Amino acid sequence: MIRFFFSIALLMFLWQGADAQHKPAYQLFTSEGEKTDYYQLMEAVEEADVVFFGEFHDNPICHWLQRELLIDLYDLKGDQLVVGAEFFEADDQLKIDEYLTGLISENNFHREARFWNNYDTDYKPLLEYTRENGIPFVATNVPRRYANLTFREGVGALNSLPEASLEYIAPLPFEVDFDLRTYKMMAEMAHGEEKENFVYAQAIKDATMAHFIDQNLGEGQAFYHINGSFHSNYREGIVWYLERFRPELKIVVIGSVMEEKADEWKEENSGLADFILSIPERMTRTY
Repeated sequence: MIRFFFSIALLMFLWQGADAQHKPAYQLFTSEGEKTDYYQLMEAVEEADVVFFGEFHDNPICHWLQRELLIDLYDLKGDQLVVGAEFFEADDQLKIDEYLTGLISENNFHREARFWNNYDTDYKPLLEYTRENGIPFVATNVPRRYANLTFREGVGALNSLPEASLEYIAPLPFEVDFDLRTYKMMAEMAHGEEKENFVYAQAIKDATMAHFIDQNLGEGQAFYHINGSFHSNYREGIVWYLERFRPELKIVVIGSVMEEKADEWKEENSGLADFILSIPERMTRTY
């Protein structure tokens, strides 16, 4: 009997030790909270016209997985794949095209284009992959000076922009639904600032990114877009605008969350995205 209890205690110790070593770097969930995996994600994106990867800008798991997905999407779609991202603004498109086609050097590109501070570690691998494989890359974001103008002076100030400037933003006027969950959250974050302008500044980014996806998605093509998760959570933001431009599109949205235990579902994340990338909150950050 003593030997029996010793055996049970030893098994429990070994089981607990093995469980302690199980530290998943991420867990994928469906919109309803069912655990899923990368294979199921690939099955979904295979039929999609547009795939949104909603990231945390400083998260290495997001950056690793979005590049893996880029590689696999290219294997599936080949020359029908188009890539776009929030981390480049629309008025840098010419410089991007010149760099990707070899007309200007990397040195000139780096001197003249605008880069986020984590570009080299987190986003350069994406752009370089598109360059190496001849994949079109679209700078979708509104120039930040126009988002700032909207915040400072209101959405009407955009009508005063020169005709040439309007090439880099969504067509005016653009609709804004202040009842969208994410825009309500934006208004709550304003802390006494002009709440309406705060939402409009976010909306011009979303509408512009949707506009450039729409403009660069041809028949039979697939568009893979990288953006902060908040811009596509709950199929709002960019997705909301794009569905108004092109309601027939098949869209798959990946959203990201940070949790104490990545493999445990939180009901508050229900409906956040079609696939929810849950990452341990202690994950190392890139900046």
